[in-house]
Amino acid sequence: MKPLTEGSPQTGLTSKKNRFWYKAFQQRYLYLMSLPFVIWIFIFSYVPVWGWLTAFQNYKPKNGIFDQKWVGLDNFIELFQDERFYVVLRNTLAMSTMGLVVGFTIPVIFALLLNEMRGQFFKRSVQTISYLPHFVSWVVVAGLITKMLSTDGGAVNQLLMYLNIIDTPIQFMAKGELFWGIVTLSDLWKEMGWNSIIFLAAMSGIDPELYEASTVDGAGRFRKMWHITLPGIRTTFMVLFILSIGHLISIGFEKQFLLGNPLVSDYSEVLDLYALKYGIQLSRYSYGTAIGIFNSIVSILLVFIANGIYKRVTKESII
Repeated sequence: MKPLTEGSPQTGLTSKKNRFWYKAFQQRYLYLMSLPFVIWIFIFSYVPVWGWLTAFQNYKPKNGIFDQKWVGLDNFIELFQDERFYVVLRNTLAMSTMGLVVGFTIPVIFALLLNEMRGQFFKRSVQTISYLPHFVSWVVVAGLITKMLSTDGGAVNQLLMYLNIIDTPIQFMAKGELFWGIVTLSDLWKEMGWNSIIFLAAMSGIDPELYEASTVDGAGRFRKMWHITLPGIRTTFMVLFILSIGHLISIGFEKQFLLGNPLVSDYSEVLDLYALKYGIQLSRYSYGTAIGIFNSIVSILLVFIANGIYKRVTKESII
């Protein structure tokens, strides 16, 4: 057997292993601190993946998961043959896309404006006020929105009539074509301040000398924002944007469930609500699981596609 020389591949592999274990020993307390979160993720995010087997079965709770009748892809075939599924998918993509565009552009603009404020007391007051709606339950928010858009003394109708824009109150909550906009604006009001926090944090990490140099060159505030602030938060913006793209069809159902009603069901029903209504509530657990798998697979594909496009354009990769 030949002895290991200094430049041999085996020597390099051994030294890499030694460096790894040395760094692991140095950072042992960090690993121990992260261990509970790794266990939590494993238990609640990876162990439940075994439940995906039920999508390929005619699942009955009285039997064990391996004692079920296997039906193959029947649940997926039924899903893609259901006309209601495509209506629900349209609603989901429409509301999530509107929320993605508005929910990113407005918080960034809001963070830029806050970052330019000089009065610290006023700046902190605006920040605090804008954050507060995030902590309000969607049940309360839905009640406020419904009351404000009501035809019986609703503030929006009263204002429009006072300005002579309309003659009679508009039934906002009964018009399906207005529902997507109502949900998007409601979510914007609730989450705008909270979503701007991370952008403000990224802006605080930009080197102040860049602003000083641009001032010497005669740049105004808008040029500083365009050429320094926005490029400085580009990576943060893209990471959040790509991760949000992965949730395009997994937007939850709370807003739609609380703000919707039978008159606008063709516009308010989303995939998660569809899975709840036609899967869980009807004890069709396998069908509901098939919808969940569809959501997960499409979400993963969207993340990788968005990252691939970003990598091709900027030569950088988020994942």
